[in-house]
Amino acid sequence: MAKAKTETTFFGNFLVPGLFKPNQGRVVRQVTAAFVGIVMVAIAWRLRVTVLSEFSQAVALFVPLTVGIAGLWFAYRLVNWPPFANFLISVEAELDKVSWADWDYLKRATVVVLVVMFAMGAYLYLADFLWQQLFGLVGFLDLDTLD
Repeated sequence: MAKAKTETTFFGNFLVPGLFKPNQGRVVRQVTAAFVGIVMVAIAWRLRVTVLSEFSQAVALFVPLTVGIAGLWFAYRLVNWPPFANFLISVEAELDKVSWADWDYLKRATVVVLVVMFAMGAYLYLADFLWQQLFGLVGFLDLDTLD
């Protein structure tokens, strides 16, 4: 006999309070939930100060509070929805495989990048200045209009 397919749609699992694989991918899931929750709370706050600013105080507080709480629940359920949770678990597993640079190498590489950027900026400034002067001498460019 075939097994019954479990409900994997997001809205089918929306009211289920349980955690999906609670010990796997914790850091990525917590950061994702925090970010989505912050966005939802910001949406609720903007709703209050823009759309609901003309309504009564009770409506201007109740609606954004409800939207904010629903948004936080949405963030919680999103990171526990099996397809998305499996994706986040895989992301954390791949990030664990990365060999991260140590601080000394990172500092040296940053200095190299900054020196090259300033050198390129100086070169481009000098080249631009020389071409302006050359075009001004030839009469192709009116230097008085550049000021």
